[in-house]
Amino acid sequence: MLNIQEIKKNAGGLQFDQEFDLAQELQERNREVLDIQKIVARGQAQYENGFYFLDYTLTYKITLASSRSMAPVDREEAYTVHEVFASVEDGSVQKDLLEDDLVLPFEGDSIDLAASVADNILLHIPLKVLTPEEEAGASMPTGNDWQVLTEEDYQKQQMEKKEANSPFASLQGLFDE
Repeated sequence: MLNIQEIKKNAGGLQFDQEFDLAQELQERNREVLDIQKIVARGQAQYENGFYFLDYTLTYKITLASSRSMAPVDREEAYTVHEVFASVEDGSVQKDLLEDDLVLPFEGDSIDLAASVADNILLHIPLKVLTPEEEAGASMPTGNDWQVLTEEDYQKQQMEKKEANSPFASLQGLFDE
């Protein structure tokens, strides 16, 4: 929690360096999160003209299931977060800023840094997660009379079918002698 009075007092901004244990909360909110460790937020919070600016670097190690094989994949993440907060209690915030999600509202006398960290982690979960072997181009899953194809392989297969079904395909090579 970042106290808004402390943020206002520090003209240069309130520095923070906090570790979080949000594994249980994140796993409840998103079942794709198998594990998460070493969550650290380093940055500062500043106050200016009724707005609270939160700028920090978020680093953590997250374990997600591979989108292809469901095998656990560990990923190290690090990125910068920039958020703007405003108190809904003082009434100085324009409603259109809140409605357009340009400003995040908060109530009370503090900004919940843990909620900001958790929300940003969930927003940065990738749709495609692969093990190192899967990224290296190892074979796609196959089964009885089926196989998963990449888009390139599928297009190549369609072109071969189109050429084989052409009425002129049998004439190919006729004059090669």
